[in-house]
Amino acid sequence: MVESISATSLLGHRPILGHYWKDSLGKHVAVNPNRSPRVRVIKAQAMELTREVYNFREEDRFRKNSDHQIDTNLDKKSGLWPPKNKADNPSLQNPLLRQERMGCGWLGAIFEWEGVLIEDNPDLEKQAWLALSQEEGKSPPPAFLLRRIEGMKNEQAISEVLCWSRDPFQLKRMASRKEEIYQALQGGIYRFRNGSQEFVNVLTRYNIPMALVSTRPRKNLEEAIGAIGITGVFDAVIAAEDVYRGKPDPEMFAYAAQLLQFIPERCIVFGNSNLTVEAAHDAKMKCVAVASKHPVYELSAADLVVRWLDELSVVDLKNLADIESSEFGAEPEVEMELEAEEDDAQPSSRVAMDDHDFW
Repeated sequence: MVESISATSLLGHRPILGHYWKDSLGKHVAVNPNRSPRVRVIKAQAMELTREVYNFREEDRFRKNSDHQIDTNLDKKSGLWPPKNKADNPSLQNPLLRQERMGCGWLGAIFEWEGVLIEDNPDLEKQAWLALSQEEGKSPPPAFLLRRIEGMKNEQAISEVLCWSRDPFQLKRMASRKEEIYQALQGGIYRFRNGSQEFVNVLTRYNIPMALVSTRPRKNLEEAIGAIGITGVFDAVIAAEDVYRGKPDPEMFAYAAQLLQFIPERCIVFGNSNLTVEAAHDAKMKCVAVASKHPVYELSAADLVVRWLDELSVVDLKNLADIESSEFGAEPEVEMELEAEEDDAQPSSRVAMDDHDFW
């Protein structure tokens, strides 16, 4: 049985038994395998079979990994990854400009509102909570509690941190009243932070999708967007009515990525607090912290810290959105080493050739 198995190779040819063959007189004659066309054919067929097996393993690995990804309407049947480039414009005649737009199309920007795009006065938020506590006959919340509820939804802060009530009707009433007090203190005056408008214009020119997230009610948020003159700039706006919880829960950012139809790893969050950094990292997103109300050294957990948004460039965003294969749990690529022609000329001690099999 061993002889019958070894008599034929997998390619349908006789096995190679050595580099020497016997002539009619019984003498051993050395043979250069590179000069044999059949050896080259066998070598090419073996390489083709190896390539087919490797490609099959790659497709199988991709199918396994894709089961663990978030469904973002990807074209999985055609095997495209990352998602389809939404910034590409085939009508552009300049190939360099089109390539630049294609590079920007791999990322999405998610902005917070106060302290990032517009000027924010944290004292107004504290005064609104103190005024509400006085109206409701509650004890004024201490400073550490006011810092803790930054970025939370009003209902979430009232029920979970301040513990003023757990009745849904009372929570909704007090949350609405708190927003009325804040809007009265704020006065409806909005102003861009230095460099924010220029940065938004750059992202718009490069056709980078943008989303806006805030725990303010949608009505107040849309009025503020219209008052500052950027209506229609954002592809998605997420307000307090769209989520159950605020920061540090990553729900807002995950929902924004879903609306932008981007995987979380391709999204960059722009915020101004450590709660934003924590929520963005929990959502598997990169975070750029704007040092508007906190010093730079307190925001070191962010992927990048700036004082003004115009310090950033599109290249910085591309570098942040660059994905290593290890982030998707991909196995290291296996490289196939091809022997050079001159290396094949050297005889091998493990390979022999029989003249009757090849001639």
